[in-house]
Amino acid sequence: MSEVREVREVREVRDAAPRRAWPELAALGLWLLATIALRPLLLPDEGRYAGVAFEMLHGSALVPTLDGLPFFHKPPLLYWLDLGALQLFGVHAFAARLGPALLAWLLGAATFWHLRRWHGPRVARIGLAVLATSPLFYVGGQYVNHDIGVAACITLAVLAVVRAVDDPQRTDLRWLVLGWALCAVGVLAKGLIGIVLPAFVVGPWLLAQGRWRQVLSLLHPLALLAFALVALPWMALMQSRYPGFLDYFIVDQHFRRFTGTEFNNRQPFWFFVVVLPLLMLPWSLWAWPALRQRGARAGLYLWWIVAIVGFFSLPSSKLVGYVMPALAPAAALLALALAARGTPWRRVATGAAVFCVGLVLLLAWKAPGSNRDIGHVLAARWQRGDRLAFAGYYFYDVRFYAGIETPAIVLSDWDDPKIAQRDDWRKELFDATRFTADAGRSVLWTWSRVPELPCHGGRLWIVARPGDEARLAALPGLRTVVRGRNSLLLQAPTQQCSAG
Repeated sequence: MSEVREVREVREVRDAAPRRAWPELAALGLWLLATIALRPLLLPDEGRYAGVAFEMLHGSALVPTLDGLPFFHKPPLLYWLDLGALQLFGVHAFAARLGPALLAWLLGAATFWHLRRWHGPRVARIGLAVLATSPLFYVGGQYVNHDIGVAACITLAVLAVVRAVDDPQRTDLRWLVLGWALCAVGVLAKGLIGIVLPAFVVGPWLLAQGRWRQVLSLLHPLALLAFALVALPWMALMQSRYPGFLDYFIVDQHFRRFTGTEFNNRQPFWFFVVVLPLLMLPWSLWAWPALRQRGARAGLYLWWIVAIVGFFSLPSSKLVGYVMPALAPAAALLALALAARGTPWRRVATGAAVFCVGLVLLLAWKAPGSNRDIGHVLAARWQRGDRLAFAGYYFYDVRFYAGIETPAIVLSDWDDPKIAQRDDWRKELFDATRFTADAGRSVLWTWSRVPELPCHGGRLWIVARPGDEARLAALPGLRTVVRGRNSLLLQAPTQQCSAG
């Protein structure tokens, strides 16, 4: 009887809610765009992923590449969205961030619609305010990486499947098919967690209510077909073009990364238990009354948070953005608590919004690692036939800001056998040689080849970090053109070199 009562309450709240939601959702869109162009690309993530989308402009829209080499660390959804934005609006940071901003808007819109349907318009507005002014959501929604995308897909998939099982007596096939299709989009956003985590959220929640028949109904053939039609074609195409792709993408980048201890960003088991409330301040100050909410709906939100935090707490490698799929349920629980207590949430939202903008301004001022200044100088001086080399590091954002289509020669210790055991920029590029050895040899040069650099025609530009220019002493006539904030732009004259 309690399940039937909840279904009736859901319908009553839905019918009582205003039909028009455009003011709130338009405000969310404007809020996400307000500071999107204030700061340069942050490194390495934003420079890396914006750079991959930039290369798609001049290469294959299906094959992600980094410096012209296949880059299969992540699937292509983010790159496709950014590719479209770069084509429409030009190559700059604002366009590169439109894809993440769109995905963040979808996450917020889905959360708002769900809360309005289940809990009414007041809770929906509070929940949207909590979500939109949480620092993790606001900064993540304008950060060029894959985390906000998979968070949006997981959130939309969970809410679609929950909508499909609103009635305990039947499963709505239309919403179920949509949910599975969204899981497939999640796979294209960041891999297998796009299907694993929605299943981990919805399945146990239904089983806890004794609804095991509905759990079985989730495996409807049409829903599975929708998933396969969306998720599999790109992976099948990459496997056909690059034998070994599935082993690298599934085994290396999923299972080994999840279970291994050799990767960067090692953090303690409890890391996300601290990070999530910290990056939802000031709203997380109401966490205790939020966690005391009761009922099947509150139970869904609570289990959803536990599932996400628990899952990502298992691997030793942890990044802040991994926990983003827990933002929507956390905002829902907080909204219920704030609504029940009559908290002046608008004043809290105003303070939280000011803090979010201040955080973005701080990042814009610090601009850690940015090479935007060097990129702009190169863009002004670059001529047809010029060549570019990076000394001792891959400067992810330089080609993006300079608009240079051709890959750069990258000088480093590529003969070091320990490269394959590391988790750094060298391994990102070196891994590509398993798919295209010839292309790897053309751009990955050891230091011993420095004297060859001026021998291939065209003006030679070199980007190096301060101190690394000493390793280029073998180049006669090398001069410093610009000393940037974090790097140097050097130029060496072209030479006639003997064939021997």
